[in-house]
Amino acid sequence: MPKFIIEREMPGVGQAPASALQAAAQTSCGVLREMGPEIQWVESYVTGDKIYCVYLAPNEEMVREHAQRGGFPANSVSKVERMIDPTTAEAAA
Repeated sequence: MPKFIIEREMPGVGQAPASALQAAAQTSCGVLREMGPEIQWVESYVTGDKIYCVYLAPNEEMVREHAQRGGFPANSVSKVERMIDPTTAEAAA
């Protein structure tokens, strides 16, 4: 299934109380349950003013629908084309 990175601009989110992040996660999970198993939230990274989320979904439209239903911004949605890590630097055998 395709993987997407979502950038959500949310000023001050890095300083948000744990209860606010918990409420957002609960909202997201509720929307995901309504939408069915085709879309999955993998993880999110909270920075000072943004959240970067990783989702598995059949297409970008479904990712954007989740954001709209949950009331979350989705300033940028990018499909992951490839992944690399430190082992990418190693020569092929």
